[in-house]
Amino acid sequence: MIRTLLATARPPFLVLTLSVILMAGALAHYDQADFSIGLFVLVLLGALAAHASVNMLNEAYDARSGLDDLTQRTAFSGGSGALQHNPARINQVEALGLGLLGFVIALGLYFIWLTGWGLLPIGLIGVGVVVAYTPAITRSPWLCLIAPGLGFGPLMVMGAYYVLTGSYSCIAFALSLIPFFLVNNLLLLNQYPDLEPDRQVGRRNLLIAFGKKVGARVFLVFLAAAFLTLAFLVISDCLPYWALLGGLMLIVAVPLAIKLMRSYQAPSLAPSLLAWNVVINLAMPALIGLGLLIA
Repeated sequence: MIRTLLATARPPFLVLTLSVILMAGALAHYDQADFSIGLFVLVLLGALAAHASVNMLNEAYDARSGLDDLTQRTAFSGGSGALQHNPARINQVEALGLGLLGFVIALGLYFIWLTGWGLLPIGLIGVGVVVAYTPAITRSPWLCLIAPGLGFGPLMVMGAYYVLTGSYSCIAFALSLIPFFLVNNLLLLNQYPDLEPDRQVGRRNLLIAFGKKVGARVFLVFLAAAFLTLAFLVISDCLPYWALLGGLMLIVAVPLAIKLMRSYQAPSLAPSLLAWNVVINLAMPALIGLGLLIA
């Protein structure tokens, strides 16, 4: 049972949360001298719990709908497969996912008590995204496109920044657009291998609604937007030049974009494309955070 529960939380994917929270925490540290390591650890735990919760609820829902029985699993898409090997544990997975969400809500209430009611709107939207993502949001092309980035971008970065500093910041919001664009792309590209199974169970994402060509073009726009946002923040002196460490991911992004435009109509994308996309998502926020800490 423990192995199944851990697998449905998709531990390797949780590294994305670590990278994004590192970036948010580094910005908070860069903006103020009074930085609490203990509070940062609590923020990280809450973000990890939220991410694990949505993963587990997604796994349980996809197992009930039969989607995971139809998909060809890859290292990056198609679910963990844990409930296909142990379907009797679906209720426990769902219960733990809801339990983690309860922990996130309780921790959020503590943060509100600690820092003020300004955190409440982000908390409410975040809980709504976790609960509604698989059963509802995946049936709306544009909501399905932006919901992942909303969760890991503005909600996670702004929420963490507010808890750590007690205020919001235009710079923090602008910086949150980088994971917004990147994580939207992460889920968008991962939908290519699952296109037909998603269609069969009633999902209606961007690829199903508008086709692979539109999906590839949106991917390129979002990828460019992430790097242009970073460049703008540095050029306008909102961030130090050290933050351009994140720009090193252009080494991966450019060949990824070129290869995607050449192969998006293929029956299946090369696994290397999905892998490169993951590398950009994990490394770019972490490198920006490292640059902020060095500065």
